[in-house]
Amino acid sequence: MVEAAPEGEVDKSKNITLLANIPKSGAFAAEGAFQTDLAFQGDYAFQGNYDGLSVYDIRKPHKPQLVTQVVCPGSQNDISVYGDLLVLSVDSSRSNDTCDNVGQSATIKESWEGIRVFDISEPTAPQYVASVETRCGSHTHTLAPSKDGKDVYVYVSSYSPNANFPDCQPPHDLISVVKVPVDAPETAAVVSEPVLFPDGGNPSGGYSSTTSGCHDLTAYPAKDIAAGACMGDGVLIDISDRENPVVTEQVRDTENFAFWHSATFNNAGTKVVFTDELGGGGGPTCNPTVGDVKGADGIYDIVGGKLEFRSYFKIPRTQANTENCVAHNGSLIPVKGRDIMVQAWYQGGISVWDFTDSANPEEIAWFDRGPLSEERLILGGSWSAYWYNGHIYSSDIQMGFDVFKVNDPRVARANGVTSDELNVQSQTSY
Repeated sequence: MVEAAPEGEVDKSKNITLLANIPKSGAFAAEGAFQTDLAFQGDYAFQGNYDGLSVYDIRKPHKPQLVTQVVCPGSQNDISVYGDLLVLSVDSSRSNDTCDNVGQSATIKESWEGIRVFDISEPTAPQYVASVETRCGSHTHTLAPSKDGKDVYVYVSSYSPNANFPDCQPPHDLISVVKVPVDAPETAAVVSEPVLFPDGGNPSGGYSSTTSGCHDLTAYPAKDIAAGACMGDGVLIDISDRENPVVTEQVRDTENFAFWHSATFNNAGTKVVFTDELGGGGGPTCNPTVGDVKGADGIYDIVGGKLEFRSYFKIPRTQANTENCVAHNGSLIPVKGRDIMVQAWYQGGISVWDFTDSANPEEIAWFDRGPLSEERLILGGSWSAYWYNGHIYSSDIQMGFDVFKVNDPRVARANGVTSDELNVQSQTSY
């Protein structure tokens, strides 16, 4: 592994340029107001924050503008959009379901956590219209629209039950399915709680996490499939019946995967990239001590409905021990005939890499800020790095909102591909 940039400096490949940065500000300026996930619609980018959400005008990607902030505390505020609807995940126990709340122990039955639904028919002024409480809250969520488009199903991922939590009892081997009628979102409700692991998930006790729920699901609604990253297990799921998802394949990696975190399909739906969030995103794992396999991506081909492991990918730059660094959220880049994605690595920066040859992935471009501090580990770096209409947008936990441009013939064909909406955990066919 090569050395990365020192504090305050930038290391990057020659083919990537930082076009713009909007620093954290206002209600979200504090160190503890972590910027989280991103979603896109038309000329707007929506960014979650542990204290609420922000909306940016990205009509001019080199000059994005912050147009509004909505203060509504509740980690992580994982975010998705669909038509006039915006959904936020709340995975910290709150005193109530409104935006005027404080943290409250999950041992109290009246505490609330789950999903919030906003009306974004006017994107610059989101309006809170509904809340739905779900078991163990909502760490992340995934949208799967009904085939007639009249409803959007929200697959809620949560984990870590506790016998002392009235609304999060073990075994928590399920997901919650929330039905949101597009024309009447105020009636949103849980319609099923399918058990994904009827025989129990990974019992672990060793290197891998015990499976007690899922961290994240990625749906590919056009193909009626989803991939689940479920702590100690990776799964494929049939979602042809939106209200009753069924696991069709289950794999483990007890030697090198500590925590199955997220998943990305290739465009053909014949591969899945799973990420391992070793250390929960809060530790320095991009160093020679940990090595180039743990805390990495795992590339799997789907062969006859089965997941077959091909290789690992991890950024080749050593990060300081004051930098949290591990595989995190990324998206497919729409390059015809190739499997290429951009990915966030927290303080490891962002990486663009090609996995067309599943057994021999190759990095194409990268951008890496130096550590936030050489004295202490400050949780920071890119939480999510996604490709949307010719640019890469990154949600940086401490540095705010970034826009990048890649100038490389290997991704040039993607510049002509446009879409009206992007929720990375709900993949569309390019």
